[in-house]
Amino acid sequence: MNERNGPVVAGVDGSDSALRAVRAAAREAGWRRCPLRIVHAFIWPLMHVDTGASEAVPQGGLRHDAERVLELAAAAATDETPGLEVTTDLVTGAPAPVLLREAREAALVVLGDRGLGGFSGLLLGSVAVQVTAHSTTPVLVVRGRTDPAGPVLVGCDGSAGANPAVEAAFREAARRGADLVAVKAWRESPGLAATQLYDAESARKEELDMLQDALDASRGRHPEVRVRAEVISGRAGQELVRLSEQAQLVVVGARGRGGFTGLLLGSVSQQLLHHAACPVLVARA
Repeated sequence: MNERNGPVVAGVDGSDSALRAVRAAAREAGWRRCPLRIVHAFIWPLMHVDTGASEAVPQGGLRHDAERVLELAAAAATDETPGLEVTTDLVTGAPAPVLLREAREAALVVLGDRGLGGFSGLLLGSVAVQVTAHSTTPVLVVRGRTDPAGPVLVGCDGSAGANPAVEAAFREAARRGADLVAVKAWRESPGLAATQLYDAESARKEELDMLQDALDASRGRHPEVRVRAEVISGRAGQELVRLSEQAQLVVVGARGRGGFTGLLLGSVSQQLLHHAACPVLVARA
């Protein structure tokens, strides 16, 4: 399963959240040994607003402010990862369309979980929803703790649709030198549990075997990654949110079924993007 080529792209707007995302993007670019491209969506020209300096503020203006946002972001990136190749661009357009265009040539898109100005909508239901739902490139939403401690966490339901998330999680764990924890949510059927023929331990073992099978191919490609597989009783979204408190990154797929039936925005992914205690990577095939 080949990984996409291209730069890591970070969207910025001058907010603290965006600067945290830039630092995370710089680390990702460093690990991947690829350039970092920082973009700011500049919507004002579309609204026919004067963006230049004025007599009252000869060194100011909206364009000057936007360029300053990019300068500060680039400085934060090179401070985080010295020697990294960093480029910046002030792109005319609204945030979501700009990022989706950038995503076509990117290895990864990185966003903060809150924003202002050009990226004011980084809440579910706005820019983050549009980008994570429609991007053909993996999207990393930086939220919660960003300290590189704890394992990488991945939710897996054993379906073919979970393969991109599993492979992405192994790659991230390998880059970070982190352990990987793979979990499958499992809920007993009340009707079956009430029958004398039902064996909960056997059922759980079958679920664990299914999870191990789903990990085998990626485990063979990344033998250096230490992985722990767990079958957990409960709802997938709630359990992943709980486990994210001890993780440095949680990885989910864009589609799923079974234990992770809701790996579409609006279900498990939405819960994580709202409530995870660490950054969330939405993987793509």
